[in-house]
Amino acid sequence: MKRNNLILIIIFFLAASVYGQFSRINSTAGSFSRLGFGARGMGMGNAMSSVTVGNLSAYYNPAVSVYQENSFFQASYSILSLDRSLNFIGFTKKFGLGKTVSPDGRETFRSYAGLSVGLINAGVSGIEVRDDAGEKFKSVSTSENQFFVAVANRFSGKLAVGVAFKFYYYSLYENMTATSVGIDIGAIYSLTKSMNLSFVVSDLNSSYKWDSSNIYGQNGRNTTDKFPLIKKVGLSYKFDDPQLILAVEWQGSNANSNILRGGIEYQPIENLYLRGGLDRFELSEDDIPVRPSLGFSYLYGMKNLNLGINYAFVVEPYSTSDQHIIGINLLF
Repeated sequence: MKRNNLILIIIFFLAASVYGQFSRINSTAGSFSRLGFGARGMGMGNAMSSVTVGNLSAYYNPAVSVYQENSFFQASYSILSLDRSLNFIGFTKKFGLGKTVSPDGRETFRSYAGLSVGLINAGVSGIEVRDDAGEKFKSVSTSENQFFVAVANRFSGKLAVGVAFKFYYYSLYENMTATSVGIDIGAIYSLTKSMNLSFVVSDLNSSYKWDSSNIYGQNGRNTTDKFPLIKKVGLSYKFDDPQLILAVEWQGSNANSNILRGGIEYQPIENLYLRGGLDRFELSEDDIPVRPSLGFSYLYGMKNLNLGINYAFVVEPYSTSDQHIIGINLLF
């Protein structure tokens, strides 16, 4: 019965891929930074803001780093169509504060802090530049990057709060670049030992400021592209038998988006994790395409190091092919 239920869930995610109109939030500044982070998160539909077990990244919620067991490093590469690139690097670690030793020799800490850093790199290469006669004389590329640093503190067994500082750099064309600094604030509250509630506000103050006078001289203009302000509320539940995580998340923004996403992670055997997700289920519109996903991870344990291989497949509407995210991670 459990196996049949899992098959039905996977079929639902695959059948949910419906193509429709374009969502407004996709055309706002910083859209590359809202695609997800790594194979685990994207494989679970990016519904990760309340998940506190397994390998974690503050990309989804600055508060999650205090729950990371061991030091965690990850790197991912995406296979995309149309000469696009999307790459991720991240590191997360938890620190104990205020160590005390009990009479029986056990070490405990008054609280825990967490640190998470990461880099997202996206771009398009092979863009042809042609003259008035239509002859190609060179190729150019664009590059958009986000670097984030997040710190968090677990104030009690139930509450953790974190803040992330995000630095953006966009190289659009020769002598045409923009930078920005944004802030994310997140919290996680443990309703029970197995259930978490999360709240996140993303991209406070984020915007690109452009000056085209270096290209057009006196005809140049100064413009500002503001990032949408994102608000997320998430809920997750961890089952011990079977080893299963269910997560759902609502995301709203001032770009009139009203998105629901969900994800599942199932551990059928030791060191193997299977995932499925559904991202961008737009509640305000009937005709916005959703993004189903599937993925897996396998961990190989060594003496003081665990090596993980990760993969995610994400349906991408309006593209000639879908996304494939391949990654590795190290636990030490």
